[in-house]
Amino acid sequence: MKIFLLLLIGLVIGTLVILFGGGGAAIYLGILTGLFSLKAASASATSLMTALPSLIIGAWSYYRQGKINTKIGNQMLLAAIPAVIVGALLSKYIPANLYKWLIGVVLILLGINMLIQKKNKTSDSMHKQGHARLQASLFGIFGGLMVGVAGMSGGAVIIAGLFLLGLKDFQATATSTYVLVFMTATGALFHIAGGQVDWATGLPLMIGALVGAIIAPKLAQLLAKTKITKYMKPTTGVLLILLGTKSLL
Repeated sequence: MKIFLLLLIGLVIGTLVILFGGGGAAIYLGILTGLFSLKAASASATSLMTALPSLIIGAWSYYRQGKINTKIGNQMLLAAIPAVIVGALLSKYIPANLYKWLIGVVLILLGINMLIQKKNKTSDSMHKQGHARLQASLFGIFGGLMVGVAGMSGGAVIIAGLFLLGLKDFQATATSTYVLVFMTATGALFHIAGGQVDWATGLPLMIGALVGAIIAPKLAQLLAKTKITKYMKPTTGVLLILLGTKSLL
């Protein structure tokens, strides 16, 4: 029964996070600690290892569809990877309450920004502006710190940053998945060193998530032809505000 439940949870989360550009590690982290009572260090390592294979499959599928903007994605990664490493090394020195408060404030501000931004600029025009690279780097740094410090995926910040940089609907989610592959892989290396992966719990989650990662890009192709894409950005903004509020409470 436990294995079936884990497979089902992995399938649902894997489909949704790849479809909407997240990594899922934060969700897995909450499930592993809250529902299955894993210790924090083990849960962080297990959540990142669970999320990584499905991210790779999702990114590869989006790449084959030509949806990934590697230019902006690589700009984020240049800042994100060092931030993951620094965050992992400093995680033991950062008070948990301070970290949760900072995450909450940043997520709320990002969500509000997404809701009030009237018009997306095209990614090409953003490339011509001098501050675009700096913006991409800042989003990458904060997302990387989320991975390094707490074993989260950092997907909320990355997808918000990509929308604010002008990428639209599933191009933003595809590029986010690409960025999260490398961030999660780097974070997994450090968190595995600090906590043992619970394979008995993580493997069924991983298998379910892999199936979801195969489904999600195909589902994205179908949804891209519908009106649902115009609701992706405001919906993401509302979710960020809710996540930020939860972090502050």
